[in-house]
Amino acid sequence: MTVEPRLYLDADFAQDAVLALDKEQAHYLITVMRRKAGDGVRVFNGRDGEWRAEVVEAGRRSASLRLAEQTRPQVLPPDMALYFAPVKKARTDFIVEKATELGARAITPVMTARTMADRVKTERLVLIARDAAEQTERLDLPQIGEPVSLTGLIKDWDAERRLIFCDEAGEDADQPWGGAAGRAGSITDQLSTVTADKWAILIGPEGGFAPEERQLLRRQAFVLPVALGPRILRADTAVVAAMSVWQAMCGDWSRRLTAL
Repeated sequence: MTVEPRLYLDADFAQDAVLALDKEQAHYLITVMRRKAGDGVRVFNGRDGEWRAEVVEAGRRSASLRLAEQTRPQVLPPDMALYFAPVKKARTDFIVEKATELGARAITPVMTARTMADRVKTERLVLIARDAAEQTERLDLPQIGEPVSLTGLIKDWDAERRLIFCDEAGEDADQPWGGAAGRAGSITDQLSTVTADKWAILIGPEGGFAPEERQLLRRQAFVLPVALGPRILRADTAVVAAMSVWQAMCGDWSRRLTAL
């Protein structure tokens, strides 16, 4: 049995509506996936659930689909946002891809004192998120935000959203990584003590947060400092680890999604 291709379309869905594909989508569907007139395709737009469609035009440079029926109602993942300090291009791409797969509703780069990357192409990140959503059965796309400074992020923060601050540092300046004093509690212990409807995770840059940034974060009542175990994780690994634990304890890995 061949699995029908799945595409994100930025269009309104309605029974029997005919939707034109852009050049890249047409090439993928007709040339790469070898779909022809009458073949089935699954589509979603982040608003109207998932629909089954049929190819009605199958040219090399253009193609169109007719919507046949809705196959799944629209649902959203839990309200979790990811904020991360950009790293090297390939690892930033990995972070956006995996955060999409793990259900982040929003993904925003955060510029910190030790952030090495000075440019972030959000248009590229949008495409990576779209591809990941198509492959992983998501019914929506995460919102990709423009880069913000850490101070700006904290200044404009919604206090009702709890911020999981992945804090791997201690407070002993004479010891590697700050020693044991002042370290945050384990992520599982910390999450078991807090409830909230809106969440976010903050992952720092290679080399960690600067001391003044760590102090700024620790002063905020909405911040929940956590540690990700006894080893220092790379930024991209930390994203996957933190989001996986959160999903297992607080997210949709342990409960059914609710239709909008």
